[in-house]
Amino acid sequence: MLGRLNHVALAVPDLAAAAAVYRDTLGARVTAPQALPEHGVTVVFVDVGNTRIELLEPLGEGSPIAGFLERNPSGGMHHVCYEVDDIVAARDRLKAGGARVLGDGNPKTGAHGKPVLFLHPKDFFGTLVELEQA
Repeated sequence: MLGRLNHVALAVPDLAAAAAVYRDTLGARVTAPQALPEHGVTVVFVDVGNTRIELLEPLGEGSPIAGFLERNPSGGMHHVCYEVDDIVAARDRLKAGGARVLGDGNPKTGAHGKPVLFLHPKDFFGTLVELEQA
């Protein structure tokens, strides 16, 4: 069911500063910031060749990232994203196996313009998992 690792997401308290470290210190290519109001975040992607690092900061008061940063003020790993061929079939298979899909269970459009879902971290060893349709 799982395809390739699409990205590892890091929540950061200052997106511009984090992007500068990846760009200027590590020499990586970094995309322009993209606001995703439906997800409550602003993101940039860092190209590391075989995958990407997603840097995200809160967007608005109700951002799910805000609570994460309250508990981890310096930031940290927020989630991993795997590609799947058919997100609805993957969701149905996971739910049938007892995994919890966050939100209303329906895919939303993610940063790459593709359908995404998030899976409860308690079902995956404390790691928030995002699935993105390839």
